[in-house]
Amino acid sequence: MKIEKNLLWAIIVAVMGSLIFGINMAAISGAVSSIKSQFLLSEFQIGLVVSALIIGCMIGAFTAGSLSEKIGRKMVLVITAVLFGVSAVWSGLANSMIALSLARVIGGVGVGAVSVMVPTYISEISPARVRGTLGTFNQLGVVIGILGAYVFDYYMIGTDEGWRWMLASPLFIAIPFLAAMLIKFPESPRWLILKGYKDEALGVLKKVAGTANAQKEYDSILTRIEEDQRKSGKGVKFSSLFKGKLGKVVFLGIMLAAFQQITGINAIIAYAPTIFNQTGVGSDMALLQAIMVGVVNFLFTLVAVWLIDRIGRKKLLLIGTGGMTVSLLYLVFAFLTGRADSLGVLISILGYIAFFAASLAPVMWVVTSEIYPNKIRGIAMSVSTAVSWVCTFIVVQFFPWMLNGLGGAAAFGFFLVFTVVAFVFILAKIPETKGKSLEEIELELGLREE
Repeated sequence: MKIEKNLLWAIIVAVMGSLIFGINMAAISGAVSSIKSQFLLSEFQIGLVVSALIIGCMIGAFTAGSLSEKIGRKMVLVITAVLFGVSAVWSGLANSMIALSLARVIGGVGVGAVSVMVPTYISEISPARVRGTLGTFNQLGVVIGILGAYVFDYYMIGTDEGWRWMLASPLFIAIPFLAAMLIKFPESPRWLILKGYKDEALGVLKKVAGTANAQKEYDSILTRIEEDQRKSGKGVKFSSLFKGKLGKVVFLGIMLAAFQQITGINAIIAYAPTIFNQTGVGSDMALLQAIMVGVVNFLFTLVAVWLIDRIGRKKLLLIGTGGMTVSLLYLVFAFLTGRADSLGVLISILGYIAFFAASLAPVMWVVTSEIYPNKIRGIAMSVSTAVSWVCTFIVVQFFPWMLNGLGGAAAFGFFLVFTVVAFVFILAKIPETKGKSLEEIELELGLREE
């Protein structure tokens, strides 16, 4: 699989945003108990502090698409780097629950924007033959960030004001992320063509697709965009996203994004040490087991990178949700029968993470960015990603209450129900997009004519 150096550079820089995404999501996991004691918080209040990031994510996700249509994908990513830096410094210096929550909201706006822009950018700059593989790099960056946050948290446990360093850790990546984008980071060629910067778009394509393929790629994109503009004008009304065939495709993306989160992943990522404490292990061992979660998450994301352009998106999604179902079934059984302290619980959680990391985690971003047509991709990605973050907020906010108030069987049973529904929905509704250009996918979904 040959990839142009300039394309690889663009992907690596974009994925630095995903890396900060992962750090922001997981860094607080090791700090939860310290924050609770520092500010004397209840279970509901610590849930608010953790989920404050998600509130920002919803704002960032919902606004990033429309903003990127106006100022470009690159400029939105530049803004996110600044937000990450401000949030990290403020979180590390926070002296109250309110200040910490506000800082996390700001970081969340950056995370939400990145969660839209990175997969959108990768899909728009990558050739069809490697778009699936490169699309999984987004999730690879996220899981490396999660693993890095777990490891950093482990070494900060027991140090003076260690929780502040945990929350400030995104700054270490935000600074080089901003510098790299300002030095040499190409804009999306599809966005450039949409805005009339045709020479610049061709120049970018020559760098990322190679001189031999650039003109063909350029002509294909230009033809489709001009056709869209003739049919619907330059603007796209928000209400049109939910009408006719376009509405059906947006519905598919929204449901897939919702299932990615309502099946429980961020509850386990954000509260992994807390979950393991419920099984009777000490705090140090709980964080070590959380690191195991991060390692498995990383390794099985590599499996997704390897398989997505080989066996296809739909098969990976079905295998993954099937495996998640089996893992959650055992967790419900273990908590119902009083076997929560068994090795089987650890194995089941790691199995759940493995199947999720190889399927829903990266494939959702790839498929949603592929099925949305050029003219609405930015806005539609914002809508589906915002729905994903709404589901994340619900899960992260209420999971501590469910785990401590209703018990592990009810908490994991909730995720089990939605995982089964997700499997059935994917089997019945999600199309296979492997190896097809974005324009070919539009044709197969009935969004354009031959």
